[in-house]
Amino acid sequence: MKISNYTGNVEMTVQTLLKILDHSSDEIFVLDGEKRILYVNQVCEKHYGLKPTEVIGKFNVELFEKGYWKPSIVPEVYRRKVPCYMRQVTNIGAELMTSAVPILNEKGEIDLVVITSTQVETIKMMKAKEENGESKSTHETADDAHIVTNSGKIKRILEFCKKVAPTDSNILILGESGTGKSVLAQYIHKISRRKNGPFLAINCAAIPEELLESELFGYAKGAFTGASKLGKEGLIEAANGGTLFLDEIGEMPLSVQAKLLQVIQEKQFIPVGSNKIKKVDIRIMAATNKNLSDMVKDKAFREDLFYRLNVIDIHLPPLSERKEDIVPLIYNFLNKFNQKYNENKVISDECLNILIHYSWPGNIRQLENLIERLVIISNSIIQLADLPDIINENVGQVTQLALPNSLDKALDETRRTLIRRSFQTYKSSRKVANDLGISQTKASNLIRKYCSDLLNG
Repeated sequence: MKISNYTGNVEMTVQTLLKILDHSSDEIFVLDGEKRILYVNQVCEKHYGLKPTEVIGKFNVELFEKGYWKPSIVPEVYRRKVPCYMRQVTNIGAELMTSAVPILNEKGEIDLVVITSTQVETIKMMKAKEENGESKSTHETADDAHIVTNSGKIKRILEFCKKVAPTDSNILILGESGTGKSVLAQYIHKISRRKNGPFLAINCAAIPEELLESELFGYAKGAFTGASKLGKEGLIEAANGGTLFLDEIGEMPLSVQAKLLQVIQEKQFIPVGSNKIKKVDIRIMAATNKNLSDMVKDKAFREDLFYRLNVIDIHLPPLSERKEDIVPLIYNFLNKFNQKYNENKVISDECLNILIHYSWPGNIRQLENLIERLVIISNSIIQLADLPDIINENVGQVTQLALPNSLDKALDETRRTLIRRSFQTYKSSRKVANDLGISQTKASNLIRKYCSDLLNG
């Protein structure tokens, strides 16, 4: 099928038109009269962490109810049958300005709805440039209680959390460093009946043993040399009516563990240097990357405290076991740090491909720190050359892992990778030709084909 324009003899195939739409900076979303998604371009991956194939064919309400965006513009446009406009926030923290235009048939009924969405950051950047670089304010758009995920494992954990959140049972969150244990604890607090109370957290590994007790339980005036003359309220008392989160609980000294056990069992404690009992109403959540069962056997952790804390246990898998979360997390952090640093950086396909296949030993924390670094040091497009050596060393291996099954597609992808990598390094068609052993004419043609974004950038 070919499509002709009205002003000349130029014709293009449907495939060419779809390729053009995929290179739009705006998301393009098309619904039919039954609100089923007929088409969405590749920008949806940047906005929701979903590939078009995961979206097309579904009813709009299915994705809305799963929290991929809010609020929904669809009910309004189908009710009013006129163009509608709305500001939306996606599951990965992108702010969108969305317009929905209905296409009506002869009977005045909706045949199609064309929805386009532009990231607010893009609009702000354009406006800032028009105003001679006037800085824009930064703000958080994501709900603190929201967790970015496309992983079935994490979604099952979140459903489990919804069941246990309304109770006051103690919760022990297990998992490697950087898997998001503190974020999950905040999520549980935010959906619990204590959500209007305080959420206080302390890292037991970050505070010296001699200070941890006074930080938790507070102290009376004159309790020890250097103590405040007025005394000090501890975190346990400050968390009254809310939640106390004890991170790295495995590092808590045995002497402090005994006093914490009293708080859990009796809901009361005595501040350091005092003889006055204080009562509290708190929920305790704890987290560790250690095997507490082994520590109990080695007498390094109190058995009675372990069982008190471990009423409900939740194990967070490492990022290497939830690969489907890497893309949405990348774009979530990209949105976050673009806002923080007043930038509008985008990430290249090659760079994204490397990050998807990297093993992430430091988990989500490592990914977040990397994206912040890339937003700071890169130019307008984050490229392979911006990645640290420890990740770039995986380039050859990742390229092979990512090759498609089709021979033609595999050859094209390999050609594209080699040309882009060479051009990013040498910046000229002559040097690319020498590097790859091809003619300069061929190098120029391939650069125009595969590196248009680099040429324009």
